[in-house]
Amino acid sequence: MEAIYTASATATGEGRNGHVRSADGVLDFDVSVPKEMGGPGGAFPNPEELFAAGYAACFHSALKSAARLAKITMADTAVTVDVGIGRNDKGGYGLKATIEAEINGVDEATARQLLDAAHQLCPYSNATRGNIEVQLSLA
Repeated sequence: MEAIYTASATATGEGRNGHVRSADGVLDFDVSVPKEMGGPGGAFPNPEELFAAGYAACFHSALKSAARLAKITMADTAVTVDVGIGRNDKGGYGLKATIEAEINGVDEATARQLLDAAHQLCPYSNATRGNIEVQLSLA
């Protein structure tokens, strides 16, 4: 695959309690361990929040592309991605994601068709397929 765009970011400090900065300087902030994992929580984003935000934006774009390709007009849409982290059966940690799409202006069967098509188009879905559990649902 030839990349048409490459993002670059660097983490420094103590990893999850550290600092991240993108090469272009657009992102430049501290990150922290969530309270549920023993950290202070609340003050700064954590890696799972950043992943969820990126996945939601990317999947929403894929949903809109799927509708355009199918020549289907949707009304208001929104995508929410929940990313969970927990221990896996190999002694390390793993992620799971739940994607909930709100698709208005079409019937449920069409909404499901668009949701499935977006899951095939989305680069995040393609990167995680077979690697983490991803559940799809309609709001």
